[in-house]
Amino acid sequence: MKNNELPALYDLLVTPLHKLLANWGVSQEHLAWVGLLVGGALVLTLMLLLSKVLNWVLTLLLKRLAVRTESKFDDFLVKRRTPRYVARIVPLVLAFNLIPVVLANFPRGVPLVEALFNVFFILLAIRILRSVIDASMDTLKLKEAYSGKPLDSYAQVISLILWIIAGVLIFSQLTGRSALAFLTAMGAASAVMLLIFKDTILGFVASIQISANDLVRLGDWITMEKYGADGDVSEINLTTVKVINFDKTITTIPTYALISDSFQNWRGMQQAGGRRIKRSIRIKMSSIRYLDEEEIDALRPIELLTSFIDRRREEIRQYNATHEVDKSILVNGRNLTNVGLFRHYMERYALDYPGVHPDMTRMVRQLAPDERGLPLELYCFSKDTRWVVYEHLMADIFDHLLASTGYFGLEVFENPASDDIRSLGGRIARIGRESGERES
Repeated sequence: MKNNELPALYDLLVTPLHKLLANWGVSQEHLAWVGLLVGGALVLTLMLLLSKVLNWVLTLLLKRLAVRTESKFDDFLVKRRTPRYVARIVPLVLAFNLIPVVLANFPRGVPLVEALFNVFFILLAIRILRSVIDASMDTLKLKEAYSGKPLDSYAQVISLILWIIAGVLIFSQLTGRSALAFLTAMGAASAVMLLIFKDTILGFVASIQISANDLVRLGDWITMEKYGADGDVSEINLTTVKVINFDKTITTIPTYALISDSFQNWRGMQQAGGRRIKRSIRIKMSSIRYLDEEEIDALRPIELLTSFIDRRREEIRQYNATHEVDKSILVNGRNLTNVGLFRHYMERYALDYPGVHPDMTRMVRQLAPDERGLPLELYCFSKDTRWVVYEHLMADIFDHLLASTGYFGLEVFENPASDDIRSLGGRIARIGRESGERES
């Protein structure tokens, strides 16, 4: 508003108000203050009404536009209340131009109030930009190419830059000094600022590396024992990564820890379509032995072993005959063992099981024996990577294998339980009594 228009507007709005207040008996010295309060109240009321009307109009127009378009960006603009912030621009501009009128009797306060309004303008601009950025990020999250990216980190970085710029401008408005002077003063305190924003800077660098190297996506199942995390990633922001564990607890991990520390990401397993089964049955060493012909004949009716036993029997017979092996002692030459037949049975049963993936590594291997027996390890992959299905499949396989060890004369190793010790003590006591009776 031009300066030459102010007297006319003052005469139009303030002079009638002063006359009315004078007729009501308000003294001359209080007239200016009462006029200021009434004028301020009228301007504030006008701002609120105009803001409400413009907000209603803009929201209605944007909603109609959102219905007609396929893009979700305008829907998110409404959700992020962008029309509400934009609607405040016109009332603020109008009130800013009315400042000299309302403060006509207090000219010294005009610069201060104008500076405060400029601060409001800066904050409003930040709010509008933030809402547009948030709406943009919400839109990008719907696209498959960006679904697993740490977009929240980028949004927070942009917001941080905007707030830094806003802080410089607000400082310039309130102090009357140039933004360059503020930046010069901040240069001397850069070391302190780096210390204050250390986590933010490290998080920003980590977010870029995570995104560039595709280390973690939203929804990934990760395991990080150092922080007690074992679950799905639900949020990746500038400073923390939020993990919803399988026990429904929530673990937060510093974003930079995903770069500096080791963690396990199960995405590869889920994408490959097979989840590894790697479990052993430990055979008691004392139960391992050679099988004689009668024992082999007893095991031959097992359908999964019939062809294998016939083939191996013939191979062993030919070998022993060729080398003229003395079979009066069982250890001479080649022989079938109960653990060897059981290992083959494990292969035939487990690896041909319907839920086991046929195109991935499948084997039963014998590991090095130790103080807990001889481990026979099943190594394969399930077709279904879902946790519950995977556990059921593995339990079904090992239920059968554990129950079948007795048919081969094998025993599964386990540490002595309390009843084993009591039973052993009873046997020792009984032997002691019998020995004493014989001596007497």
